[in-house]
Amino acid sequence: MTELFDLTLEEHLAILLSRGIRDFETSACGALSFIPAAGMLLAQHTHAPMAEIIILGSRDYSPFSTGKDFHYHAQRGQLDLFHISGIEIDGYGNFNLHVIGDRDNPDVLMPGQYGTGMLYYAVPRIQMFRTEHTPRSFPETVSYKSGAGTSPEGIARRTREVRVITPMCILVLNQETRLLELESIHEKYTPQEVQENTGFDLDISSSIPETPPVTEQEVTTLRQVVKPHMIESETYPDLAAKLIR
Repeated sequence: MTELFDLTLEEHLAILLSRGIRDFETSACGALSFIPAAGMLLAQHTHAPMAEIIILGSRDYSPFSTGKDFHYHAQRGQLDLFHISGIEIDGYGNFNLHVIGDRDNPDVLMPGQYGTGMLYYAVPRIQMFRTEHTPRSFPETVSYKSGAGTSPEGIARRTREVRVITPMCILVLNQETRLLELESIHEKYTPQEVQENTGFDLDISSSIPETPPVTEQEVTTLRQVVKPHMIESETYPDLAAKLIR
């Protein structure tokens, strides 16, 4: 049971993200991505010891001189998995990192992105994540498409798998309907509770499996191995000290 370990939100999401890291693949996250960084390091210390990980902006896990080098790396097909977050994620797999409200007269203007929209086309597997699951963060349609879940006709994209990890559930983008669907629901929550906190229809007419609960090995490794390693390697050391118990 998750409650047994008294997990922080960040710990729980890092553990769930770690399960998507595969051995012998190259996985990456951006320069402001503590949660997936912790998840990738956890995977390396558990089930994926041969995984190559890239944490942009870090001392030990960023082999690129500039952001352009990283994006060229992805465009050449040398990246298997990338992590994306967003202020809004809608039922079509679109995400918003730019504005809330009207683009010309926004309620909220955000910094935007640096190449994330392109990576959404160039990388075969995407793990999105959000620390909040509400109708505001998962609206029917985003206010602005920073990254599109579906390509226009005739535009090729490498992306073939998109999952969204939230505090309540895991969603997957159906590659045929191009709609987000429930893959599993975390313990403590019901399908009705997830639907009530989502701004688009999840079609919960069928039975939805429960997300496999976190394990003692995952929690112990995160806290006793990954946390000190992140501090020693200066990989989000302050956040690791604060958010991992």
